[in-house]
Amino acid sequence: MTKQEKVNFVINTLNTLYPEIPIPLEHKDPYTLLIAVLLSAQSTDVRVNQITPLLFARANNPYDMVKLTVEDIKAIIKPVGLSPMKSKGIHGLSKILIEKYDGKVPQSFEALEAFPSVGHKTASVVMSQAFGVPAFPVDTHIHRLMYRWNLSNGKNVVQTEKDAKRLFPKELWNTLHLQIIWYGRQYSPARGWNLDNDLITKTIGRKSVIEQYYKLKKP
Repeated sequence: MTKQEKVNFVINTLNTLYPEIPIPLEHKDPYTLLIAVLLSAQSTDVRVNQITPLLFARANNPYDMVKLTVEDIKAIIKPVGLSPMKSKGIHGLSKILIEKYDGKVPQSFEALEAFPSVGHKTASVVMSQAFGVPAFPVDTHIHRLMYRWNLSNGKNVVQTEKDAKRLFPKELWNTLHLQIIWYGRQYSPARGWNLDNDLITKTIGRKSVIEQYYKLKKP
């Protein structure tokens, strides 16, 4: 297959499997999405979705959030990990939202990435999922699959994002990055991977990855 044929195969397969794709993190508006994505760093969406209802019951907007202390927030979000840093980030960005943006989440990569504890990936998720701005946030699943599919060299997430944006049509980015995440979880996980169930990798995958898989599976 040519590179373009591989790209088309990925798009067509994912559209068949996921004609409608849910957003993994539960939220009701841009602010709660921003907080949920911040909490998801080095955690799982399942764990975050268990904790955010507890946090948002106390504060689901920046005005209520700053009424809590950093220690209050830390105690609630402790199960998601990195709670000292995340609690300071949540309190700090909520204060900035009130002081600079009238409590509203700005629709700007630059503004979002200036908030404490908010990096490029978090900003990209908010821009794409809350505001519909084309973005291609790369998480561990996308980074792994782009390498397995021989569509990126896998050196770092920055390069993976550049490759994804270069290969896939811009109008598909916001849906496609979610489809790849769900595919990675269901069919091409890092652990417990069964290549026989992974149609995309089995069809277009990197030769060395496939060879290594079968080498490890040998009795």
